[in-house]
Amino acid sequence: MNEATAKQRAALWVAVVFLLGVSLGGVVGYIFAHRSVSANAQMTAAERRAHKVEELTRVAGLTPEQQQQLDAILTQVHSEYKAVKEQSEAQIDQARQKGRNQIRAILTPEQRPKFEEFLKKMDEERKRNAPPPDR
Repeated sequence: MNEATAKQRAALWVAVVFLLGVSLGGVVGYIFAHRSVSANAQMTAAERRAHKVEELTRVAGLTPEQQQQLDAILTQVHSEYKAVKEQSEAQIDQARQKGRNQIRAILTPEQRPKFEEFLKKMDEERKRNAPPPDR
């Protein structure tokens, strides 16, 4: 084996090991990131609220009366957040439909079925990536 071939083999091994390290690091990072998020997503809204009350009680030394008041405040704020989110989602859906209708208007009859299939795939992907609803 000559020196040039040995150098090429060594460079190839270095590249393979580097790519395997990058790939493994990416997979581990992905799993770690989604595992911590999904563990929190498994909690119900009531469980998350109780956890917040417990944490603030520990940090600030809340009295039982303050804990009850905090729980009521968090419940109210959560319902307000939910109402705002639902309203904004409705506005986004309305704007999305308007845009889709405008696009449909410029397409030929042959292009429209392809566009509808494209939209179907986009909607499925959006549903898969949507956060789970509050329980």
